[in-house]
Amino acid sequence: MSFWELVVIAVVALLVLGPERLPGAIRSVSGFVRSVKQFGQQMQAELNDELRVQELHDKLKQAEEKGLLNLTTEEMQAITELRQAAADVTNPYPAAPPVAGASVKQAEPAANTVSVSPESVVADDKNHKS
Repeated sequence: MSFWELVVIAVVALLVLGPERLPGAIRSVSGFVRSVKQFGQQMQAELNDELRVQELHDKLKQAEEKGLLNLTTEEMQAITELRQAAADVTNPYPAAPPVAGASVKQAEPAANTVSVSPESVVADDKNHKS
């Protein structure tokens, strides 16, 4: 929009809404525009994440077809990234540094916890190929 189009819209809005309701209408419109922008950014981030997952999945399939031998650097990076993701899921919270002067007792693992190794992720993916 050009400057003069915005001026015409502002004058019409002032005439229709009046000077007492115009600031509230401007706040409402700007809040709506802000929420639409945030929604668009969130959708773009989710789409980028999904595309990256698909790309990693394709690289993993290529590596599996080669029997995990003679892999390209891209395939090795994909496997490394997938292993790191599996490790992050297994231990999502880093250990907190100990407080000076306090004794730290190690928590015993619960009887019903499940351990996932990166190799099992690769093996599980072989079983669930799409």
